[in-house]
Amino acid sequence: MQNHLKQIVSVGIIAGMRSMMAPAAAATFLQRKRIMPGNTVLDKIFTSSTGLKVLNTLAAGELVGDKLPTAPNRIAAPGLIGRIVTGGLAAASISKANNKNVVAGVLIGAGVAAASTYAFFYLRRYISRNPKVKDYFTGAAEDAVALGLSALVAK
Repeated sequence: MQNHLKQIVSVGIIAGMRSMMAPAAAATFLQRKRIMPGNTVLDKIFTSSTGLKVLNTLAAGELVGDKLPTAPNRIAAPGLIGRIVTGGLAAASISKANNKNVVAGVLIGAGVAAASTYAFFYLRRYISRNPKVKDYFTGAAEDAVALGLSALVAK
């Protein structure tokens, strides 16, 4: 699989696990590649140092927020839509930076984000049925996978 396709599939997977980590990974990639900002607001957010700091802060906050008992259900409409949007936007920014079809990037990133959202929701739910496994352990394991994929995307 091409590196570009791996990146956009990966940000889709990440968005399904942690919605704000996908744009943070994409922005880190763009910063490391020294991609110059385009004309859109989205380009400027993803390629500016301020945008990167904001996205990383949001991603870090989500890592904490996910462990709280008040964390919303990721497959409820607002959470699902947010994950689809962030997966699509992150994939679009990577596609544009790689001079690839942006529409295809959006569709792949958003579609993978939707699938990943359900996959990790039901996987976590299944694993948590075991009374010996606490939900925060599965959340931490999911964080580790998302962080690992983010590191691969960003390099």
